[in-house]
Amino acid sequence: MKNLMTLLMAASLLAACGNQTSSTHPSEEGDEPNSAEKTIQEKNNQKQKEKETEDKTNREDSKETDDNSKTNTQAETNERAKPEYVLNDVYSVVPIDDAEAKVVLLTIDDAPDKYALEMAKTLKKLDAPAIFFVNGHFITTPEKEKILKEIYDMGFEIGNHTYSHNDLTTLSPEKQKEEILSVNDKVEEITGERPKFFRAPFGKNTDVSRQIAKDEKMELMNWSFGYDWNEEYMSKEKIADIMVNTNLLANGANLLMHDREWTNAALEEIVKGLRGKGYETVNPHLIQTPRNEE
Repeated sequence: MKNLMTLLMAASLLAACGNQTSSTHPSEEGDEPNSAEKTIQEKNNQKQKEKETEDKTNREDSKETDDNSKTNTQAETNERAKPEYVLNDVYSVVPIDDAEAKVVLLTIDDAPDKYALEMAKTLKKLDAPAIFFVNGHFITTPEKEKILKEIYDMGFEIGNHTYSHNDLTTLSPEKQKEEILSVNDKVEEITGERPKFFRAPFGKNTDVSRQIAKDEKMELMNWSFGYDWNEEYMSKEKIADIMVNTNLLANGANLLMHDREWTNAALEEIVKGLRGKGYETVNPHLIQTPRNEE
C-alpha cells in the first residue's frame, strides 16, 4: 500500500511539471500572434507603404519641376541672346558689326528620323552648334518626343520643316496652315519653345507659308548648298569630301544636311574639315529673327 501511494505521488508530480513546461515555452511550430498584434503590424506595414509612395511621388514632382525650370531657363536664354548675324537674301549668314565673318551654319533636315540623336551627340562633342529641322510625323511617339527633347536640352535649335514634308505649292491654304502650325505646337509642347526658323520642303515657299512665318515670328530659311540626297554622294567618303571641298563653300554658307546614315557617319569629318579650312560653326541663337528683334 505504501509503495502504491509513492507511485501515485510521483506520477502526479511528473504531470504537473509537463503542464508547466508546455505553458511557458513555444511549440516547435512557433506561437501565432494574437489578433491585436496582427492589427498593429498590418497598420504599420500600410503606413510604411504609404510613406514610400509619398516619397516616390515627391521625387518625381521635384524632377519634373527641375526639368521644367531647365527648359524655361534655356528658352529665356535663347530669346535674350543678342543677335550677331543676319540672313541675307540668299540665306547666307552675314555678321553684324564686328562679329566673326568666316563662319558656316550647320542645318540637319528631316529630324528626328533614325540618326538625329547620334548626330547631335557628335556635334555636341565637337562643340558645333546647329539647327535640327523637324518633321511632325517623326515626333508622334513618346520615344521620338524624348529624343527631340534630348536634342533640345543639348542646346540645339529646333526648326520647323512641316508635318509631312509635302510640297506646299500643291496644298490648300488650310492644309499649309495645318502642316506648319501643328509642328510649332508640338515642338512647344515638348521643349517649351516654339521654333524660330522655318524651312519649307524642297525650299518652296508660298504666300501662305510666308504669312504664317511672319505671324509666328519665324525666320524663313533655305540653304547655300547640300548634296546628301543625291545618289552620287550617298557614302561617308563622298559626302565628307564634297561638303568641305565644294566651290560653293564661302563665308556665311548655309549648309544643308539630312538625318541619313552616310551623313551621320561623315559628320565629324565634315566639321573637322571645315575647321581645317578656317571656318567656325555659327550658333543659331545668335542669328537675328523676328522674335529676338523685339
